[in-house]
Amino acid sequence: MTAMVQTKKLHDPAASQAVVSLKGISKTFSNGTVALNNMSLDIRQGEFVSLLGPSGCGKSTALRIVTGLTGPSTGRVEWPQETADGSEHELSFVFQEPTLMPWATVFANVWLPLRLKGISKGAAHDRVMEALEMVGLAQFAKSYPRELSGGMKMRVSIARALVTKPKLLLMDEPFAALDEITRFKLNNDLLHLWETFGWTVVFVTHSVFESVYLSNRIVVMAARPGRVVNDMPIDAPYPRDESFRTSTVYSGFCREVSQALHGAMGAGDHM
Repeated sequence: MTAMVQTKKLHDPAASQAVVSLKGISKTFSNGTVALNNMSLDIRQGEFVSLLGPSGCGKSTALRIVTGLTGPSTGRVEWPQETADGSEHELSFVFQEPTLMPWATVFANVWLPLRLKGISKGAAHDRVMEALEMVGLAQFAKSYPRELSGGMKMRVSIARALVTKPKLLLMDEPFAALDEITRFKLNNDLLHLWETFGWTVVFVTHSVFESVYLSNRIVVMAARPGRVVNDMPIDAPYPRDESFRTSTVYSGFCREVSQALHGAMGAGDHM
C-alpha cells in the first residue's frame, strides 16, 4: 500500500478520550450459548488495539456489537465523543473474508458504501481512487475480483472500508487466510496507513506474533464465557519493521503475551 501524505508523529493514545466504551456487555445467543459475560472495555482515540484469545472467546461478537450488527443481551455501548442525535457512527468494518461482489469491478466494490449513501459514481470518483491509491491498487480499478490474488482482494476490502474516511476501523481477522509473506506485507502496510492518518483500530486476531507487531495495546480474552482477563500495553516505538520482528524486545513481548493467553485459556474453564 502507498500513503498519500507524509507520516506524522502520533499523539499519546493513553492520554486520549475514549472513542467507544463497552459497559458491562453480556451476550447470550438464542441457543443458550453465552458469548460474552460482563465485558467492559474503553477504546481510546488513536490506539491500535488487538483483541486476542482462543476460538469461541467472543472477539468477533464484541466487534459486531460495536458496529450494531448485533445487540448485547445486557450492558451498553457508549460513544463519548458523539452527540446523542441518532447519527451514524463514523466506523468501518473489515470482515474475515473480502466479501466482494464478483460481478462488479474493483472500483464499483469500493464505491458501494458511498453509493448506499446516495453518492453518484461521478461524485465518488476521486474518493474511490484515493482509497485505491492508499492500498496500491489504483491501476486495478477496472479489474474484477476473479482477476485478483487473495491479498489483492483483501486490499480492495480495506479500500472499501477506508473510502468513507472512518474514525474507527474494526478488523475481524482480515489476514488469517493469507500466506505468511502476504500477511507480513499487509501488516506493514496497515501500520503505515494507521500512523499516517491517525485512525483508531480494533483488530481481532488469533496470532500472538501479529498482535505484538501491530498493537500498542493487547486485550486478552478468556473463553466460556468471553471476557477481558488481561489488558497489556506494548510499549515499543513506531514505525515498526523487520528489525523489530527480530529484536529481543519483540520476542520478550511475545513471551509475555503467550503466557497471558495460556492463562486466559485456563481461566475460561474456571468462571
